Amino acid sequence: MAITIPECFYRISVKAIILNDENKFMLVKEDNGLWELPGGGLDFGESPHEGLKREIWEEMSLKTTFIANQPSHFFTCINHKGVHISNVVYETRLEHEKFKPTPECVEIRYFSPDEVLGEKNMYPNVVAFAKILKKNP
Repeated sequence: MAITIPECFYRISVKAIILNDENKFMLVKEDNGLWELPGGGLDFGESPHEGLKREIWEEMSLKTTFIANQPSHFFTCINHKGVHISNVVYETRLEHEKFKPTPECVEIRYFSPDEVLGEKNMYPNVVAFAKILKKNP
């Protein structure tokens, strides 16, 4: 019996965890009003570091100054469209936070896991990530 696997069973998403002095992490607000981790889908043939740099530049016109060699977190979930996504999260630092608004980033703000869990306008992967951070600080 042949097993059929959908062409894009899991979307690979590289995400940045950018921390402030209070150990809160940055989220970006999209023009639809939902908060998301900086980053996005990995393009075919692209390394995670290349993808994360590209996504942060596309979303905010910001340059990264550091991306960890290894991911700090990896988790899967189903996004708001019902697509399975694998989130690979890397500790990241930015040159500065003077972003240029785009549809993918109209605002930036730092959140604690509890603040994320108290908000309604979060993408499912952000909620899943906050639960992981809350469980394993």
